[in-house]
Amino acid sequence: MAEAIRFIDAAEVHRRLDHATCIELMKGAMIALAEGRSRQLLRGIIDLDGGDLFGVMPGALDGAGFGAKIISIFPAAAAHGSSHQGVIILFDRTSGAPVCVIDASEVTAIRTAAASAAATDALARADARRLAILGTGEQAWHHVAAIRHVRPLDDVRIWGRSPAKAADLVDRVVRDLGLPAHVAASVADAASGADVICTLTGAAEPVLFDAQIADGTHINAVGSSRAGPSEVDEALVARARFVPDHREGVLAQGAEYLRASESGLINEAHVLPEIGNIFSGTVPGRRAASDVTIYKSLGSIVQDLACAAWLWKTHGD
Repeated sequence: MAEAIRFIDAAEVHRRLDHATCIELMKGAMIALAEGRSRQLLRGIIDLDGGDLFGVMPGALDGAGFGAKIISIFPAAAAHGSSHQGVIILFDRTSGAPVCVIDASEVTAIRTAAASAAATDALARADARRLAILGTGEQAWHHVAAIRHVRPLDDVRIWGRSPAKAADLVDRVVRDLGLPAHVAASVADAASGADVICTLTGAAEPVLFDAQIADGTHINAVGSSRAGPSEVDEALVARARFVPDHREGVLAQGAEYLRASESGLINEAHVLPEIGNIFSGTVPGRRAASDVTIYKSLGSIVQDLACAAWLWKTHGD
């Protein structure tokens, strides 16, 4: 008789999947992707107009099973919770049966930040201690919470279009994480002296520019997850060692790469092998302290499957 399908809601994901655990899951999943021990199609996106999107991300990951994330991205919903809403459906590789349905919103929030933290650990300078966060949404909080596990942060700057939201996030970082934080008056103010910068905005046009970035900075470019909107200008992409989460996906759908390529500043050769190759040590990431590095995060279904399988197999209380 087939095993009953297990349902894991957002509260259980939040209770059990901590950032430190997820960072290690992300390293393993991205190594598997880079080594060909996983399979995934490019995400399918339907534009529902007005900024609303519907996406499907199918894939398979050795040791985890196979499945898909089915998700809506409704920016207006962020005012009441998360802009990303949906489910991850996990199938058992042996039987082919669906075994688990998991809230995708909470998994996406945690794994996206954990993936950036893993990339920061591999690409940022060892002495990096100053973090700049551009954006005040759900990912802003999660990125601070995750990156503190890979670098000892002694300065967190937060910029957002709403100073009030930035101030609220600063208060939460200080209160809940015990980290020193303050509101940055501008993107330039946030970037000045920062060792690690995370772009987590919904900007359609670049907000971070090459002239604002000092040598040695690491950047996690996260906010744009499709062709079109870009948070980072073309000159900065051309200057940096540009590391994709999934090379095929970034070449097809990474707005920062596509814009720089269309401007004639770079070509495909500028895009380095995937972050999983750097995690495994087969490809160098940062070569010198002066390097500027960019981790381009589109998000991969193997990240979701790794989390889903861990939640399903470890059960919980």
